[in-house]
Amino acid sequence: MKTALLIVDMVRDFTDPNGLVFYPENRKILPEIKEVLELCRSKNCLIVYLRHCNRVGKFDKKAATMRPNCIEGTFGVEIDPMLEIKPEDYIIQKRRYSGFFGTDLDLVLRENNIENLIVVGTKTNCCIRATVTDAFYYNYEPYVVRECVATNSETVNEVHLSDIDKYLGHVVNKEELKNLFLQGEL
Repeated sequence: MKTALLIVDMVRDFTDPNGLVFYPENRKILPEIKEVLELCRSKNCLIVYLRHCNRVGKFDKKAATMRPNCIEGTFGVEIDPMLEIKPEDYIIQKRRYSGFFGTDLDLVLRENNIENLIVVGTKTNCCIRATVTDAFYYNYEPYVVRECVATNSETVNEVHLSDIDKYLGHVVNKEELKNLFLQGEL
């Protein structure tokens, strides 16, 4: 196993219509992410859920400038129930856009001899891009699955996917991802 699937911020505040910062686009990509999750499980990939979480009653400069969301202890930080969490999966809590910043993600990946990262989730222009940028800096090979990322603007989504593909890693569709597994590249 040299590949991990990072599922970024598919928490109920973003995916559930009752969530504090729900985007319909996030609901649309859930079945696509589930399909990639099942593929990755069948290939024995390490599964890592990144979960954005803000502390209750504690100052956070970033959170202070945003609408309240992903508050610890609320249903909003729960991973969407459409995505099954297994005991061997990792859940890594984060407080900034990048899954690497201030977390043990890099340590977990290195302990598991991971080289390639398949990245799915939300938001392409914030948490996906920041995580992919840091993955590039840490010398991982990032693969973002086009059908499995979203933000609240298709134009913004495409601009960031184009930049990621040009400068930071690879943007692939689900078929291309399957072929990478078949060819032994992942």
